[in-house]
Amino acid sequence: MHNSVNNTDSFIKERSRPEPGFYGLGIAPKILAILERIKFKTPTPIQLKAIPLAIEGKDIIGIAQTGTGKTHSFAIPMVQRLVQIKGTGLVLAPTRELAIQIDEAFGAITHPFGMKTACLIGGAPMPPQVQALHRHPRVVIATPGRLIDHMSRWNFLPQEVVMLVLDEADRMLDMGFAPQIEKILRFMPKEKQTLLFSATMPKEIVEIAAKHMKLPVSVEIAPSGTTVELVTQELFIVNKSAKLKLLGKLLAQYPGSILLFSRTKHNARKITTAIRDMGYRAAEIHSNRSLAQRREALEGFKSGRYKVLVATDIASRGIDVAGIELVINYDLPEDAENYVHRIGRTARAGCRGHAISFAMPDQSRDVRDIEKLIRATLPVSRHPEIPPEQFIQSWQRSPGGPARMKSGGRPERRFRQGRYSRHR
Repeated sequence: MHNSVNNTDSFIKERSRPEPGFYGLGIAPKILAILERIKFKTPTPIQLKAIPLAIEGKDIIGIAQTGTGKTHSFAIPMVQRLVQIKGTGLVLAPTRELAIQIDEAFGAITHPFGMKTACLIGGAPMPPQVQALHRHPRVVIATPGRLIDHMSRWNFLPQEVVMLVLDEADRMLDMGFAPQIEKILRFMPKEKQTLLFSATMPKEIVEIAAKHMKLPVSVEIAPSGTTVELVTQELFIVNKSAKLKLLGKLLAQYPGSILLFSRTKHNARKITTAIRDMGYRAAEIHSNRSLAQRREALEGFKSGRYKVLVATDIASRGIDVAGIELVINYDLPEDAENYVHRIGRTARAGCRGHAISFAMPDQSRDVRDIEKLIRATLPVSRHPEIPPEQFIQSWQRSPGGPARMKSGGRPERRFRQGRYSRHR
């Protein structure tokens, strides 16, 4: 594609006062100046490790928990390389929202160089995307299905890709994109740099690395199941009939923005309606909503127009919304790993956050799976304004089955009461 950027020599020679935090990572002076201007002062651990390796041209497998600054770990090296050579950078992302987020992150870095980007996502009209591709973008961010649509129409030429990023690779596999990813990779040139970022390391990712990457360097910041450092966690074991009442009490208690997770789209709609009936502004985001509706909900939540965003697990990864005070797992996730991704939406960028989960009395196995993954016991609480009979104070967390209940629906108390904290 057409090279529309400034002269390489002027890029390398341009002098600026470097920001100490990013200085020494091999980042060119002009990009250091851009980072300073957008107030990027201290690199995150994944950025410290991945950026120098990527700038050296190495293939990378980056394993890091959600919310650790992975986007700039590949955006900075990609822009720096594209300034120096011809070709296109391609980023694959699992969801529309994440693709848009990545496109926005690139914009601040590409704009000073005159680079254009194109964001190719499903659910959006094709003609504007075709026009964006005709403007010779240097960086293309896409969801797998829509990229294949453009490739089949010769709108996008994969042989021009010099740098490929698979972002949230495990999420793409979870969503069933493995055939599309394999198809895309078959058309990619062999002489390209590949960066793969993931929160976990399933065997499918190992297979992709073995087949399509050149001696990749593994960069692991946190093991699978590691929760964000500054998030506190709390569990209410509550009857289903009391969930909405407890939710109302929590909404009144926490004045800040709240991200609430539902297991199903149908339940997300019901919860959103119930929250509005309580007098709070709320929006919903899930796969049944149109792209325009999802963007409006997310932007409204970011701006503070909505206090509560009700979401299915489509929003548990890759959506960077600053300042979320509380994450509520109204329904426990089907997969314990999604618990980590959900609560990682709060306590980001050095801020503190809190996560509250509702578990019903028959969900001890789900709780046990989460606790095993995060290697910690979730503290159980009661809310003083909810009748005590609606809560189960504890259950027997013995292996191999749900809590053993005493007659009358009360659990056997096999735990020291001191392990639990009352809700403050």
